Amino acid sequence: MRDRQASRSFDVINVIAIIFFVLLCLAPFLHILAISLSSSRAIMSGEVSLIPVEFNWSSYKQVFSDVSMIRSLGFTIMMTLLFTVLCMLMTIAAAYPLAKTKLKGRKIVMFIIVITMFFSGGIIPEYMLVRNLNLLDSIWALVLPGLISPFYLIILITFMQNIPDSLEESAEIDGSSYFRTLVSIIVPLSLPVIATLSLFYGVGRWNGFTDTLMYITSPEMYPLQLKLYQLVQNNMVSELMQMEGASGQSMLQPESLKAASVIFATVPILLVYPWLQRYFVSGVMLGAVKG
Repeated sequence: MRDRQASRSFDVINVIAIIFFVLLCLAPFLHILAISLSSSRAIMSGEVSLIPVEFNWSSYKQVFSDVSMIRSLGFTIMMTLLFTVLCMLMTIAAAYPLAKTKLKGRKIVMFIIVITMFFSGGIIPEYMLVRNLNLLDSIWALVLPGLISPFYLIILITFMQNIPDSLEESAEIDGSSYFRTLVSIIVPLSLPVIATLSLFYGVGRWNGFTDTLMYITSPEMYPLQLKLYQLVQNNMVSELMQMEGASGQSMLQPESLKAASVIFATVPILLVYPWLQRYFVSGVMLGAVKG
């Protein structure tokens, strides 16, 4: 009886702690959402916390009426999908042979991969390489340089090494080629880690903008994060002008517009998480059945 009561008390404490940390993580997002939906007067007076004050849609109307923002959203989605698919194809193609402990030269290749996690060529050599390959101002400048992450590659190699060798041996006895074994056995059993790494690759590309600053000059190829960066920079210039007494647009409208733009750029990638959560479950169940 005491053990049961202690277990219930422990469960209650866990639930309360989880709810607290969830609210703590949601607080910044709710604050930005509240600012984007509040009036100029409420934002200027500092009344907005987690709940919108004097509900106002004007910032979102301005964001959705901006053709460049809609174009950036479409380009960012296309670039992220292309980047994620190519990254996973390259990572799987590299991880499968490196997961074989009998592969000749495997230790040397793994050593080279690990070295790249600690040392890089630097920004200038990377820019010169992209320029010499005639990739400047193209989508490939944002996709090709980061196709394989050494850390994610090592994660996938470790996962594939835990797959029983008997499955591949059975497939080999049945006359299956290495490619057929990879597609029919290894990839289905690796769906959970593939989904996780795809999410990491996609979120990393979605949030990236520094390479766009270096490689892209055409406005039609600006991703959402670069648009947000420009919006923040313009807002800072507006604040400096107002501090110096210059007449101009109120800094409140840029603040509300910035918050609405952040929500506009964040919600699409957030919608991916519930879908991938279901994908994790289906992948685990598929692996359990075939294992």
